[in-house]
Amino acid sequence: MPLDPNVPHTELTYRIIGAAMRVHNRLGPGLKEKHYQHALTAEMRADGMLVEEEYVMEIYDGDTWLGRLYIDDWVEKTVVVEIKALSHMLTNLEVSQTIGYLAAMQSPVGLLINFGGKRLEHRRILPPKKLTDWKAHIQKFLWRPPEQK
Repeated sequence: MPLDPNVPHTELTYRIIGAAMRVHNRLGPGLKEKHYQHALTAEMRADGMLVEEEYVMEIYDGDTWLGRLYIDDWVEKTVVVEIKALSHMLTNLEVSQTIGYLAAMQSPVGLLINFGGKRLEHRRILPPKKLTDWKAHIQKFLWRPPEQK
């Protein structure tokens, strides 16, 4: 099956999915998300990809700091990779999280990968044509330090 020329960075996302498949074949389901993240990062690096693990993105609304996002993997400064280890299939919540990360990073494509099932589940995520109010919707995914008393 030929790669879809309408999807940005198709060859790169194909390589990332291949790395994820190799990790899932080796480790199988049942581990924590962090274990899969470390294994996938190492696998992508071994395949020659530039990967920034736990990439930190500060989110502002004008001068107001809203919080911090932690992108599981930022590959070749182009592709957002969000990793899950869920026993259930991916839902719209995980997709919306990835779309928010795409908006924050101004990335043309993301990968949402779930290592938690018997079979690897992956989705290529493209930003919607209209990304209005993404900062309001991403609030639940932002990290902020606990309020000082």
